[in-house]
Amino acid sequence: MELTNNLIYASQLPEPSLKDFVESFWMLDNPSETKETILLPDGRIDIILSQSSTMPFHIVLLGIGTHPEEIVIAEKSRTFAISFNLLATEYILHETVSDILDYAKNLPENFWCFTVDDMNDFNQFCKKATEKIASELSLRKIDERKRKLFDLIYSANGDISVKELSEKVIWSERQINRYFNQQYGISLKSYCGILRFRASFTHIKEGKLFPEQNFSDQSHFIKEIKRLSGFLPKELSQNKNDRFIQFSVLPGK
Repeated sequence: MELTNNLIYASQLPEPSLKDFVESFWMLDNPSETKETILLPDGRIDIILSQSSTMPFHIVLLGIGTHPEEIVIAEKSRTFAISFNLLATEYILHETVSDILDYAKNLPENFWCFTVDDMNDFNQFCKKATEKIASELSLRKIDERKRKLFDLIYSANGDISVKELSEKVIWSERQINRYFNQQYGISLKSYCGILRFRASFTHIKEGKLFPEQNFSDQSHFIKEIKRLSGFLPKELSQNKNDRFIQFSVLPGK
């Protein structure tokens, strides 16, 4: 568990059998004053359970983000979440998420039988979520071509061309792009750009202001970082008071 600027954060990796679908489980407590921050795109889909002194218990499904978003982390608030890789939308959530690109939608209060009591114990939350996810995965046979597609995308941190993916999974570029647009509301190229940005943000936080990923040159690197974050690499590296957040690269991950 990490404490950073009064934010208490913890995370847990999924069981190996779920790693293609679940990136992590995590929690965030803000026991003190309200905190304003900028949430940066990181390419995940999240189910988020939250409550605060001013907001009752609720559950939302958060779609892929493509641009920075100013958010307020309320005082005396608690968040438990499941962060999914994209393959989960089809085999765990059983729905497309193209309609919630850069958006979130409310889920029923009893979604997956979660209640406010599940927010009392993070480990028990992870266990309950794991059991539910495993049961959902048993309902459909996994398309191994799609599993391989995402394994290649994530292994490369998005630094792989559509052409190369097409050749390796034996799936036409046109079909892959159609699948991405219909299922996720975003092109594969754009999604890979978000993953490259996510990997780059990790380097930028370490003070590395030159591209570690395969950008064509420094100018292209700066342009892509500013497009997805709204800021220059130097500004992101300073990150005073954790102004910029990617939950996927917070301390302890």
